[in-house]
Amino acid sequence: MPEAEESYGVDSVVENICRLPPDLLTEACEHILVYLQGKTSGVDSAEVSQTFQRAGVRLHHEALQSIIRFLTLTFRSGGKSNLSADELVTKLEEGSSKWSKASLQVLRGLWSEQGALVHAQQEARAMHSVAQLVDMEWKLGTAVSSDTCRSLNSPYVTVLLKYVEPSGQISQRSFEMTVPQFQNFHKQFKEIAALMETV
Repeated sequence: MPEAEESYGVDSVVENICRLPPDLLTEACEHILVYLQGKTSGVDSAEVSQTFQRAGVRLHHEALQSIIRFLTLTFRSGGKSNLSADELVTKLEEGSSKWSKASLQVLRGLWSEQGALVHAQQEARAMHSVAQLVDMEWKLGTAVSSDTCRSLNSPYVTVLLKYVEPSGQISQRSFEMTVPQFQNFHKQFKEIAALMETV
């Protein structure tokens, strides 16, 4: 019964959303709506979490991520379908019977104000569905020894890439390269930057 399991998952997220005071729900939604309007590069879940903690609301990391993903998906699909505020609320009520009137009122109000802006951005974004690089850090290190070799003294470069996935989540990946590999990587980035300046 995957539908029942899926419904339970949605109900659980909805119950967590409905536990939020209206002002905190509004603030969390604002972060998401600003992102969906293309004004920020992603939804910073750490910032949302800090806001909740300052207000005394404690949520597990997974619960917070589920709320952000659910609301992002809801607003994104509402924007793609160009739903009115009433249509959005009707869809939400069809998906779960756990919604509180206060939470639906907050979502209806925000969508009435910002739904058209999200729709316009979603149409523009439909052509761009790849991750966007936000930040890149690197550091040089030296491997002194390993399990198989007592004296390596081998330099390496650790690279950390932060990027925004098409879903809006900010993710990061790190990897290591030899110095020659990093120099080649750097050269390719410079070539990309030079090409982008001509566009």
